[in-house]
Amino acid sequence: MPRPASKIELESQASQKFEDLFELIGNQTLEIQEREFQGNSLNRSVRDVVCHLRHWQLLFLDWYETGMHGGKPVMPAAGYSWKDTPELNRRIQSIYTTTELNEAKRLFFASHQSMMRIIEKHSDEELFTKKVYAWTGTSTLGSYLVSATSSHYDWAIKFIKKQWKAQGLKTS
Repeated sequence: MPRPASKIELESQASQKFEDLFELIGNQTLEIQEREFQGNSLNRSVRDVVCHLRHWQLLFLDWYETGMHGGKPVMPAAGYSWKDTPELNRRIQSIYTTTELNEAKRLFFASHQSMMRIIEKHSDEELFTKKVYAWTGTSTLGSYLVSATSSHYDWAIKFIKKQWKAQGLKTS
């Protein structure tokens, strides 16, 4: 599926990939959903993946709030540059070590809804024209939203499927 290039495509793909992710997870028993993945990946469980998605959405929501009020957001997070993303991801993972899977799902659902509200309130031009908002630099607002929703959800689906396949589980 091509990267969204319009508001309609972004809304559709963000919603569909979100549903696909929850369907993938929901098609397994709770025991399997909570099972640790094999190997030494940073994201060691469905909970880790869901919390990772949620936290990156929180980062985006902070950038958006700061930028839309005329400020210059710190990206990706205070004390981190884009080249430090692996370290930031490790920090994110450590934040959620005691979060239960159901709570992680609830939190992620809420952040997804926040993302969808932002998409809904902007026009195609505002989402996909460069330099509409100073804080997005050479990117578009839509590009940030695609990265924090449909593209990230697609990564999560592929990652979980790969992990479960390695455990001999069916994912379709």
